[in-house]
Amino acid sequence: MKQKKSKKIQPKVSIILGSKNDYLCMVEAEKILRKLKIKFDTRIVSAHRTPKRMFEWAENAHLRGYTCILAAAGGSASLPSVTSALASIPVIGVPIETKKLKGLDSILSMACCPSGAPLATMPIGKAGAVNAALFAAEIIGTFDPKIKANVLRWKSKQTNSIKKKLK
Repeated sequence: MKQKKSKKIQPKVSIILGSKNDYLCMVEAEKILRKLKIKFDTRIVSAHRTPKRMFEWAENAHLRGYTCILAAAGGSASLPSVTSALASIPVIGVPIETKKLKGLDSILSMACCPSGAPLATMPIGKAGAVNAALFAAEIIGTFDPKIKANVLRWKSKQTNSIKKKLK
C-alpha cells in the first residue's frame, strides 16, 4: 500500500488589526517575522466595524494554513478575545496604547478573557508586537526545525549584543 505524501505545513502567521492606526505598532512584529523567515500577512479585521469578516476569518484561519494569529487592538480590545473564542489555533494579543489610559484598558481587557477562550497577552505597544512575533516563532519552532534554529540564532545575537562591562 502506497503512503500518501504528507503536505509539509507552511508556517504562516496572520496579523490582524482592529484599525489602520494599529499598524504603526505591528510593523515591529512584521520586522521580526521577516528576520526569522516566517511567512505572514497583515489585514484589518475589526470586531466592531467588520464583525462578519472577523468571524469568518477567525473560524477559518486554520483552513488557510495559518499556525497562529497575532491580534492587535486598543481600548476594549475585543478583536483578540473574540478571535481566541472562535479560532482553533493559538491567538496572541497585542494591546495598543490608547490616549486616555495609555493601553491599560487594552491589556486589562485581554488579560480578563474568560476561561475557554485562551489568549496569550503581550506587553502594551511595540514591545508587545516584538514579543508576539517571537512567541509565534517559538510556537512554530516546536514543529519546524528551521524556524527553531532561526529563533535560537536571534536570541544568541541578542545575548551577544549586551556588553558585560561598561568600560
